[in-house]
Amino acid sequence: MRGVYLAAAELARLGYIVSPTSRSAIGADLLVTDQECKRAYSVQVKTNASTFNFWLLSEKSKTLVSPSHIYIFVNLRKDGDTVEMYPVPSREVSKKMTISKQGKSTWYSFWLKDAKRFQNKWKVFGKV
Repeated sequence: MRGVYLAAAELARLGYIVSPTSRSAIGADLLVTDQECKRAYSVQVKTNASTFNFWLLSEKSKTLVSPSHIYIFVNLRKDGDTVEMYPVPSREVSKKMTISKQGKSTWYSFWLKDAKRFQNKWKVFGKV
């Protein structure tokens, strides 16, 4: 939950109206709108506190694509002060997510190398 609230705080600092969803909401941790309520976004937050090269996704990430659905990938670095945020459009996540099978398990991932160009690129939400 720390990543969700850090992402919400950053969006609020940038001037957006932000509301966390209930824990049972599938695909959206935050609902975000501009000050005039003309643009609305659903946001899925994925947070790492120990492994920093990738984030695990669900199988639905492949098809949960919309211009108004955005992922915010968060790395909470071990020094306790460094927070990295990568706001990435859902179409990019769908396109770049990897699927790997290990025995009976299937893993869905999004890699840091694919997120890097989006670091702190809050313009994916448009202008406030």
